[in-house]
Amino acid sequence: MINGVVAIVGSPNVGKSTLFNRIIGERQAIVHDEAGITRDRLYAKASWLTKEFRIIDTGGIELTDSPFQTQIRAQVEIAVEEADVIIFMADAQLGVTKEDRQIAKMLHQTNKPVVLAVNKADNEAFRLSAMEFYELGFEHVIPIAVTHGVGTGDVLDFVVQNLPGDARKQHNEEAICFSVIGRPNVGKSSLVNAILNEDRVIVSPISGTTRDAIDTPFRKNEQDYVVIDTAGLVKRGRIYESVDKYAALRALSAIDRSDIVLLMLDASEGIIAQDKHVVGYAMDANKPIIIVVNKWDLVKKETNTMSDFSKLIRKEFKFLDYAPIVYVSALENKRIQTIFDELLVVNDAYNLRIGTSVLNEIIHDAQIINPPPHFNKGRIRIYYANQVSAKPPTFVLFCNNPQFMHFSYQRFLENRLRESFPLDGTPIKIILRMRT
Repeated sequence: MINGVVAIVGSPNVGKSTLFNRIIGERQAIVHDEAGITRDRLYAKASWLTKEFRIIDTGGIELTDSPFQTQIRAQVEIAVEEADVIIFMADAQLGVTKEDRQIAKMLHQTNKPVVLAVNKADNEAFRLSAMEFYELGFEHVIPIAVTHGVGTGDVLDFVVQNLPGDARKQHNEEAICFSVIGRPNVGKSSLVNAILNEDRVIVSPISGTTRDAIDTPFRKNEQDYVVIDTAGLVKRGRIYESVDKYAALRALSAIDRSDIVLLMLDASEGIIAQDKHVVGYAMDANKPIIIVVNKWDLVKKETNTMSDFSKLIRKEFKFLDYAPIVYVSALENKRIQTIFDELLVVNDAYNLRIGTSVLNEIIHDAQIINPPPHFNKGRIRIYYANQVSAKPPTFVLFCNNPQFMHFSYQRFLENRLRESFPLDGTPIKIILRMRT
């Protein structure tokens, strides 16, 4: 469970992207000696001491009107606004700069936990010089050397100690928690309003831990639900970067806190590339997905209109062939009940547990019906299967050599599982282990 959001901020070339890469364990951010090379904000999942969080890398701040600086400053302000904990990076070898003082002034106005990580403290002299950064008014100042991994553990200790608690704990454990995502103007807010204004729905709003996100518990047909909605985006004083990028982190936070994700499409506009980009967040998080086609009342109907649109969805979202599709009109409050019907089915699939003996019988029969192909100088043989967890259903297959598994054969096994068990709407994770 994602526990919060962490932002790394600081002036250019102090090592923010290097720290970002070390924390997430990948070279996702661009690292270059040229100052200001990071132009955009990057997000990734990370973990420390069993706590998961989302981390943001930002471009540096300079007190000049040089190219990109207005945009980068706006990005940092957005990242700081979204973050629960802030890592402020500075350079021990440069000492306190006017940029550091300006950033510190901005951070003091946030009233959020800040750890000042003074980078490039590669020897005792620089570690001692890092103490001068206390003049910036932060209680927690930690000298680090990111390239060598020195001090980064202390920074992460501070981070996890100051992350917010699990927002889900305030809700009934039996409640089905779902979020509504989609590109702008597809009708997300209209759908939430339609859901909450349905007859026989008891509404009790509770403010969520993520700013501008509202978790609204309600009860319908003797089942508890929580719908996660995000407020409209606000621009303050200047035009920030693309609203799509600003909205992305809030969509990620809503997805992380959900059991099920409703992907909304606009029937009147069809499917565009941005729809695929949005749903990618939910797929990366291994969340069940229900495709909700909104504004169906605006589409001119013919004999096979709904069938043809469903075929288009399956063609455009090839890896979502397991996701159910419902057609609604949020504005006219039509067919909203179909969403709740699918929520119950998908929730059962997401929590499904399969007996070991039955599971092994299906996997064994699948290998007989369709023997695996020769791949990577060998042919995979699966000896034993076991479900190790639900949410989503996760299966470990013990085999002779995982490298012999061709992706098409793994897809075949997944399809056999879906044919044999009620797994509609939920992703499936298959883990290959060599039998020892």
